[in-house]
Amino acid sequence: MDFCINMKLAIAQINCVLGDLAGNSAKILRYAEDARLAGAQLMLTPELSLCGYPPEDLLLREGFLQACRAALSDLASKISGISVIVGHPHELDGKRYNAASLLRDGQVVATYHKHFLPNYSVFDEERYFERGVAPLVFELAGIRFGVNICEDVWEPAAARLARNAGAQVLLILNASPYAVNKQASRYGTLRQRIIETGLPVVYANMVGGQDELVFDGGSFAMDGSGRLTAQSVAFAEELSVLELSVDAVPVGKVCELPGLEAGIYRALCLGLKDYIGKNAFSGVLLGLSGGIDSALTLAVAVDALGADKVHAVMMPSPYTAEISLDDAREMVKILGVQYDEFFIEPILQGYLATLKASFAGHAEDTTEENLQARIRGTLLMALSNKLGSLVLTTGNKSEMSVGYATLYGDMAGGFSVLKDVGKMLVYRLARYRNTLNYVIPDRIITRAPSAELRPDQTDQDNLPPYEVLDAIMECYVERNLSIPDIIASGYTEADVRRVVHLIRGSEYKRRQSAVGVRITERGYGKDWRYPITVRYQDGF
Repeated sequence: MDFCINMKLAIAQINCVLGDLAGNSAKILRYAEDARLAGAQLMLTPELSLCGYPPEDLLLREGFLQACRAALSDLASKISGISVIVGHPHELDGKRYNAASLLRDGQVVATYHKHFLPNYSVFDEERYFERGVAPLVFELAGIRFGVNICEDVWEPAAARLARNAGAQVLLILNASPYAVNKQASRYGTLRQRIIETGLPVVYANMVGGQDELVFDGGSFAMDGSGRLTAQSVAFAEELSVLELSVDAVPVGKVCELPGLEAGIYRALCLGLKDYIGKNAFSGVLLGLSGGIDSALTLAVAVDALGADKVHAVMMPSPYTAEISLDDAREMVKILGVQYDEFFIEPILQGYLATLKASFAGHAEDTTEENLQARIRGTLLMALSNKLGSLVLTTGNKSEMSVGYATLYGDMAGGFSVLKDVGKMLVYRLARYRNTLNYVIPDRIITRAPSAELRPDQTDQDNLPPYEVLDAIMECYVERNLSIPDIIASGYTEADVRRVVHLIRGSEYKRRQSAVGVRITERGYGKDWRYPITVRYQDGF
């Protein structure tokens, strides 16, 4: 049987700025006009596309809800020649809903309220919204479309309700944030809904960074057997035009999605780019050390923002190896960023002289090491104040887990690119970046990591090997396994208890850390809410 086109449907995979109602509306209108000119009769936008996601406590402000209501009405009045489904907050009878409305011929034709409200991980929609109960099915070009919103399809009931109300195709608005292997999870979930309902699906996802979250796009369509029939790009805005056959099968181009390291790297770049751009910072500053973490952070910053918006500063101490200086100089030369060197020995000696009497009778310890880090943090923050650039911290998730970082020192800054990236993954990403073109000197990747705060120091003087630390961290933090379960999986009791003890004892530091990009299902941000003061000891 030949494929016979019945209509065209567009997916507007857009980057929404939270709270920019005028800007988001204008973007939706531009995409709608492009879709209309491409022959589409219907365009689907992401979840809460009118206001951005997640609006959080803005939803508790009546003025915000009124502004959203006015923006929706204004947007609807400008829609012509195409039907558009827009996500927005909706207030009705004193209750708030996560909603999607069908706009057509200058009117809001129908509105759907999200049935299932996620209240786990980074989501807390039950704080803001009431649950909807009714389906929304509408007809266009002889095809009956049902509407669901994001979490609705992670449970079976809402999709079945749409099918029972006569839907032939399920349209799903999403603001689904990126995490490693998330797309495979989406595919699996949607295929389960397809098995249960027999309905083809069109899945429109948001793209862009919002504080710690990154929305990866990757919108797609599947037929009634679960076969992928359209796939949008990842980590970029795109208008995808699908053709629907007389039997309501949506078909479009199928783009290849990035692999594991490429996807994570692009998520880091997009998260940083949007944090800087959406908050109107002029550029970024970061301290180079000649080590792997600052090198990868520098590479991400240049790829995300351009070399002209990146300023690197090397601040050697008496313990900084010459090869660290050489490698830092080589990298900034390759990338072409602004670069300064400040030797901190005179400042350090001034501090020690001031504190000499108070320190008398006490042996040297981490205090003197931390002073070096805090001097560097002070210099970077002074440059930030004077130049208007945001300081990037360069620590990774492994360090943040066990507290291997100095408050008001290397933790000083406004954004953490590697906050959710474990040390072993840092190495993988550095090697991946060099496959694109050589920017990170090989010696930075191959030499033993060191904070270089005392003679002949390496990280493993104080920590288990990173491959062990990262594995235990993943088990305890990301998978929520107990100490006995982690030990049973093959790690020594001493290592497990040591790492978990360090994780538990470092909560006060993490509370004071910069916001950073989330790339796993459990990062140290919105989805990590442990108390600082607590007597419970897990498994001890």
